[in-house]
Amino acid sequence: MKFKLSLALPLILFAFKASSQEKQEAYTQQINGTKLSFEMKAIPAGEFSMGSKKGKGDEQPVHTVKLEPFWMGAVEVTWDIYEPFLYKDYETTHSIGVVPANVDAVTRPTKPYLDMTFGMGKENHPALAMTHYNAIQFCKWLYARTGEFYRLPTEAEWEYASRAGNATEYAFGDDATQLKEYAWYKANSEDKTHPVGQKKPNQWGLYDMYGNVAEWTYDQYKADFYATVKGDKAINPLSVPDKLYANVIRGGSYDDQAKELRSAARMASDPVWKQLDPQIPKSNWWFPEAPFIGMRLVRPVKTPSKADIDAYYNRAPIADY
Repeated sequence: MKFKLSLALPLILFAFKASSQEKQEAYTQQINGTKLSFEMKAIPAGEFSMGSKKGKGDEQPVHTVKLEPFWMGAVEVTWDIYEPFLYKDYETTHSIGVVPANVDAVTRPTKPYLDMTFGMGKENHPALAMTHYNAIQFCKWLYARTGEFYRLPTEAEWEYASRAGNATEYAFGDDATQLKEYAWYKANSEDKTHPVGQKKPNQWGLYDMYGNVAEWTYDQYKADFYATVKGDKAINPLSVPDKLYANVIRGGSYDDQAKELRSAARMASDPVWKQLDPQIPKSNWWFPEAPFIGMRLVRPVKTPSKADIDAYYNRAPIADY
């Protein structure tokens, strides 16, 4: 018997129609109307053992997961491509020609009351401190600009891509002393982010999967989620988010120890990240006390229906407390 999660939303992330691209390969996505672009790597369909017998309780039991193919961003989303989404005036001055009406209509974040780079750098640095809702709305802006469906990875997709075909604690093996060659983390980051792509990539060409900034996934965090798997494998598993906290974050950041950067390590978002937010109600868009969280893009090989894409992008934000 094979196990497949049923989703509570009309959106079915993996109920696809045929893709216009017959062969999956890496590509560079141009952001139409600008000089900006980003690189996407091909992640093949496959099965892997998700979780870790050596890890925390929420990483167990180890179980087999089967996934459809997708593309994933070679690097974390940088300020270079994120900032035009944040500010309409910035987008206007950096666009080639008039901003299309459908792009102009996308809802943008409220202007933050502090420097969201936290003095760590902007050019080619990972964008950071956005909420889960903010990250999805950026994907919606990209859809308006490119016509392609970009989204957050599921937790299973993230771990699968991080492992890059390996069953060890890190894609490069179990020896954490090698981590400095692949990641910016507590031991070598000097407590700040660094330009993306400076360390070694994993075997699938993905940079900074460990460290620099931790990365949003789409899933709701449930400590016992793996225990819900029945049968011999989970097919495209997803813990559908239906409340504000907590969502799953993966990969660890510049501020984390090596054990938090393991491929199986799970983290959860926390309302304390908005503790200093003076707004009432608190912002839907920013985590002023989470300069360690960022995002990485995924695009499924088989594109969902327009109705399912709209359902993904147009969920109303959940009021914070």
